[in-house]
Amino acid sequence: MEAILDALFYIFMFLAMYVQVFFLVTFLERRKEIVTREDDRADSMYPDVTVIVPCWNEEKTIAGTVQSLLALDYPKEKLHLFIVDDGSTDGTWAEIQKFESVPNITTLKKDNGGKHTAMNLGIAQAETDFISCLDADSFVDPSALKRMIPFFDDPSVMAVAPTIVITNPKNLIEWAQKIEYQLSAYVKKMLGFLGGIHVTPGPFSVYRAKVFKDLGSYRKAHNTEDMEIAYRMQENHYRIEQCHDAIVHTKGMPSAYTLYKQRLRWIYGFINNTIDYRRLIFRKRYGTLGLFTIPAGVVSIFAALFLFVNLLVTLVQFIVKKIVQVSTVGIRLPDFSDGFKFDWFFVSTHSVLFIAILMYLLIITSILLGTSISEGKMRLSWRVVPYIVIYSLLAPLWVLRAIFNTVARRETAWR
Repeated sequence: MEAILDALFYIFMFLAMYVQVFFLVTFLERRKEIVTREDDRADSMYPDVTVIVPCWNEEKTIAGTVQSLLALDYPKEKLHLFIVDDGSTDGTWAEIQKFESVPNITTLKKDNGGKHTAMNLGIAQAETDFISCLDADSFVDPSALKRMIPFFDDPSVMAVAPTIVITNPKNLIEWAQKIEYQLSAYVKKMLGFLGGIHVTPGPFSVYRAKVFKDLGSYRKAHNTEDMEIAYRMQENHYRIEQCHDAIVHTKGMPSAYTLYKQRLRWIYGFINNTIDYRRLIFRKRYGTLGLFTIPAGVVSIFAALFLFVNLLVTLVQFIVKKIVQVSTVGIRLPDFSDGFKFDWFFVSTHSVLFIAILMYLLIITSILLGTSISEGKMRLSWRVVPYIVIYSLLAPLWVLRAIFNTVARRETAWR
């Protein structure tokens, strides 16, 4: 049994380090392209863009979201905002109505049907060549849209995703998410370079309207419609880019429970969208997504489960060993009467320790690079430690539940 666990550990660690090194090599090859850009073309050269904001019970944040859109450094006459209330039961509609007099804002109200239906209502009424979405708890940086639009100068580009950061974290759970999003900024930029992006996130991805005309509208897609549309685009060889310097601020989940519920939905969505699009896996014609992104995601799920089980087995073995030891010779306290003496003999030299250290060093390097991409400066926070601890404890739980829900055919709730 121990030999099998060791073999699995080495396999998963090799695959995890392979991914990290692959990303690092990609970064070293393309790092000169990661610069903050300023697009100085004349206002008349910018295309009209429709931004759809689907809302459900967002009375506390919707005003700030809309204000951030109105503050965009973009020609106002070319910016069309659709604010869609998806059957809210709080004061969201009253907040939305405050913007009815703004010339470039259209307010819409419908019965609750889910985010994808709210987006589709806006898409059906949009008349522009470019369509964007923005979650009602997110806030765009004023320069974001001007930095994303130039990607579409290349006619093969069909969608552009931004860099998302956690705004104003207030506790360790939110700070852990901030670290996670910094790491994500690096990973997504590398996947953008490789053509392997598997999700166009709700916070301010921009699409050519052609995407929806050719491929159809959003689908419910296990409550992860932004992932499914990216899978669909990749299947049809529609190119997705990542704009690292277009920053969107979003609120973190305030507690371990809400974080668990959100990530459960995300992982459940990944598992089930991958099942739906399993025909893409290991197919060369689907490029990086089929050969690398999806397989790496699947491996990461099994790796998280294995490491969690391995940790439990190791912990149980340690406890049993200590119980036997205490019952045999009793409790023996260390003798410091002659002072403390360090002996290298007691330092573990097992290869597992060095592999784990190397893995954490690679992860920390990725976080540093992600911080540089998302914040423009490279710095390491002590909060990396609680990030590692919190996600090591919680990630296996939402992965296990997502797998159980998939097997039991229990769909995860949006909220």
